[in-house]
Amino acid sequence: QVQLVESGGGLVQAGGSLRLSCAASGRTFSSDAMSWFRQAPGKEREFVASTVWSGGNTYYGDSADSVRGRFTISRVSAKNAVYLQMNSLKPEDTAVYYCAAAPGRPTRPWAKDEYTYWGQGTQVTVSS
Repeated sequence: QVQLVESGGGLVQAGGSLRLSCAASGRTFSSDAMSWFRQAPGKEREFVASTVWSGGNTYYGDSADSVRGRFTISRVSAKNAVYLQMNSLKPEDTAVYYCAAAPGRPTRPWAKDEYTYWGQGTQVTVSS
């Protein structure tokens, strides 16, 4: 049984940093896409970042509250894990952050329906 377990969320002041971790078990995702999405209250789940091990490609969301330049996704294939380093956090980054994994190399890594496996989420709250 495949499981994705997130950790590292919490409460932080604006301008602070957090590092989220996602550990996968039950399957090796060494050649697949592993990504982060987030969902704020009353909003759709949105794409944050993705990494595809094969080729080392990374993608970041282009939402209005862009994370590009502030967030960094990374993975350690040997640990079957993906991380999200979040710096210069803003109150609008407050959301539940979900880890997701897609077998193979998705053509649309930003699309939720590309992903088969999801974690339960970890809450990130940024106070002003």
